Amino acid sequence: MKHKNYIIYTLLVFAVPLTFAQKTPKHIKRNYELVWKDDFKGTYLDTTKWSHRSLGRRKYGIVTKESSFLDGKGHLVIRTAKKDSIYTIGQVGTQKSYLTTYGYFECRAKLNKERGPHTAFWLQSPTVGNTSDNPEKYGTEIDVFEYHIAKGTDNVYHNLHWNGYGKAHKSEGVVIKQPNINKGYHTFGLEWTKDSYIFYVDGKETWRTKTAVSQRSEYMILSAELTGWGGDFSKSNFPDDILFDYVKVYKRKPKRN
Repeated sequence: MKHKNYIIYTLLVFAVPLTFAQKTPKHIKRNYELVWKDDFKGTYLDTTKWSHRSLGRRKYGIVTKESSFLDGKGHLVIRTAKKDSIYTIGQVGTQKSYLTTYGYFECRAKLNKERGPHTAFWLQSPTVGNTSDNPEKYGTEIDVFEYHIAKGTDNVYHNLHWNGYGKAHKSEGVVIKQPNINKGYHTFGLEWTKDSYIFYVDGKETWRTKTAVSQRSEYMILSAELTGWGGDFSKSNFPDDILFDYVKVYKRKPKRN
């Protein structure tokens, strides 16, 4: 009898967290279900989900594989570092494994501290560079959040970019004041529907727009950049890290007959 009770108790212990993890966040009212996630367990990046991207020179930094790694404590670390006069940064994306259209996308992260790097969770399409001014067909860069401290530690940025990155480039975005956003962990979410984007920080709506709504599949990116937008980094203390606790994607539940 004791053995039987132990089995039941064990099943319950392991079943509860799994059920909890499947729940749609309370602020999302649509009938969604969890379809994709990575909670960064273990010590190696799951290469069935993520690939390193943009390896090599990228503005003032060099993207290296070593700059994106798991810390063994349930976090993906995206690191900006300096060795001699060389700055290295990290970027990973689902461009080879997971592209999708619409849904709710969320990450939980502890933000970087130093002046210079700007970090982000964003969506991108393979054809966003097209300059036909048709984001519905070719996609939009959707920055769920961007962060740097050059203009204040409480600022979070939501941005959209489309129509290529040259002279024809178009964009729209907002700056959100979030006190103490640079302390502890916070969630950043995007609900993408056929006619709008709705952005969230810590479960509260921060921006809603119908501009440049992509109708094509896109992939997710976690990144650090050194472009100058994040301020002068010549006197910053490196390494500087952003820690991602999880990334999750929820999609509308299929209708049952």
